[in-house]
Amino acid sequence: MSNIALIFASGIGSRMRSTIGPKQFLEVENRPLLVYTLERFQNHENIDQIYLVVRASRGDFARKLIVDYGITKAKVVEDSDSDKLTAHATIINGLEHMKKDGVRDNDTVLIHDGVRPIVNSVAIDRNIEDVEEYGSSITYVPASETVARSLDGESIESVTVRSEMVILQAPQAFRFGDAYHVNQQAKKDDLVGKVVDQAELNRHYGRKLHLTEGLKGNVKITVPLDFVYFEFLVKSGKYELIIRGENVF
Repeated sequence: MSNIALIFASGIGSRMRSTIGPKQFLEVENRPLLVYTLERFQNHENIDQIYLVVRASRGDFARKLIVDYGITKAKVVEDSDSDKLTAHATIINGLEHMKKDGVRDNDTVLIHDGVRPIVNSVAIDRNIEDVEEYGSSITYVPASETVARSLDGESIESVTVRSEMVILQAPQAFRFGDAYHVNQQAKKDDLVGKVVDQAELNRHYGRKLHLTEGLKGNVKITVPLDFVYFEFLVKSGKYELIIRGENVF
């Protein structure tokens, strides 16, 4: 069986408020964020292939990136350039290309954000192992703050029990056949773009999901402060320690 990373990177990064383009192409130490993410899977001995999905307008640029930075496992898949494109639609596009290429149902697919570069080899190994044992692997860390529900944005409707709450991260990994079929069902049921991630989608269809312990700090680079945090890790040398599996938090 093969282990394949599906990296979705078609977002426009509106919350980053960048004036120089999508956040996945912002640079730290002259390397795009996306390259840092790709390298985590490129350099992992148990990852056999990478599917990188980007907007069509960025296709040639992405192909140049993978050549320039030696991402030899990657295949670039071009997405729509529509303003209405969602991350979910991008994932489905990647899965459909994998199906056309003959990826087998029993192969493992690790679905991961292009702007989540703080993922280490330990987390990737755990995902692969847990898919083999349980059929799915949803990376998480325990919630360290209380989560409350508000219906109007002004008052608290309910407060959760913090010890029962977890924060979901990525990778979110599955047998390829399961991931493909549940997302095809979502297309039929008009759910594309209406769920926050693959965990919510699978739970919508009643699938049991296995939690896999992740790394606190493995954030999705979403807002400017996230970028500053990642930039600090790289420039301080702590990023290299993290990706080697050393806990520096």
